[in-house]
Amino acid sequence: MRVRDYRRSDAEHLVEILKVNGQYEYPHVEGPDAMDRVAACGAAVALVAEVDGQVVGYIRAVYDGARALIHLLTVQPDYQRKGVGAALLAAVEVELRKRGATGTAVTVTEASLSYWERMGFKRVPAFLMLKEFDPE
Repeated sequence: MRVRDYRRSDAEHLVEILKVNGQYEYPHVEGPDAMDRVAACGAAVALVAEVDGQVVGYIRAVYDGARALIHLLTVQPDYQRKGVGAALLAAVEVELRKRGATGTAVTVTEASLSYWERMGFKRVPAFLMLKEFDPE
């Protein structure tokens, strides 16, 4: 397995992984154009995992100089529970540390809570709230 930076050519396959994992509710935030914007943002980290040249996972995080936040982790179902998510998490943590982060938070679903706890994350009393902007 190899972890590397996201490339535009990864987008179509990543969308399929997101869809099968039920993580593609907001295409304007999770779709190819968003993936490209994230990859171009100096505060963001966008990494993919590949096995035998096939993209099997994706992680997206940001560090704003004070706080680091993992926004998304997805792994193709056939490769789940095989260390792909852990490898992506380790790689993004290395990059966040290089940038000066002293820790990271993550947005999670209830279904993924136990995974993140196994990865060393602790629950904090916080709520994720969303306000979508009207299109101009």
